[in-house]
Amino acid sequence: MDNDDIISTLNDLIETSKDGEEGFRTCAQDISDSKLKSLFMDRAQHCAQAARELQEQVVALGGKPETSTSVSSSLHRRWVDIKAAITGQDDEAILNECERGEDVAMKSYRNALGKDLPPAIRSIVERQFGGVQRNHDQVKALRDQVRTAKNIAR
Repeated sequence: MDNDDIISTLNDLIETSKDGEEGFRTCAQDISDSKLKSLFMDRAQHCAQAARELQEQVVALGGKPETSTSVSSSLHRRWVDIKAAITGQDDEAILNECERGEDVAMKSYRNALGKDLPPAIRSIVERQFGGVQRNHDQVKALRDQVRTAKNIAR
C-alpha cells in the first residue's frame, strides 16, 4: 500500500469511530437503564479515543485526518436511522440498533485488516478491532438479557 492508501484507510476508520461515538451517545440519551447509559457513554469515549489515535497516525504519515462523522456513508445513515428508530422505544430496541451499528463497525475494521498495512499501524487497527468486537459482544449479551427478562415478565 502506498501512503495515500494507508491514510485513506485510516480516515475511513476515523469516520467509523466518530460514527460509533455518535451512535453510543444517541443510545445513552434514549435508553432508560442508568447502568446502560453509563456504559454507552463510556463506549462513546473509547470510540473518541480510538479516533484520536488514528488521527495521530494520519498526521504522522503527513496526511489530513478526518475530524467528523461520515456525512455520506452508510455508517452515518445507520446512526441517523438508529435515532429515528429508538425514539420512544424500549431498551431492547435500542440495544438491537446499537448492535447493528457495531456490526457495521466490525465490517469496516475487517476491511481495513484485509489490506497490507504497515506493522505498527496494523497493530493499532487489530487492537481497536478487538475493542469493536468486545463492544458488539457486550451489547448483544445485554440485549439478550433484556429480552430474557421481558419474556419472563410476560
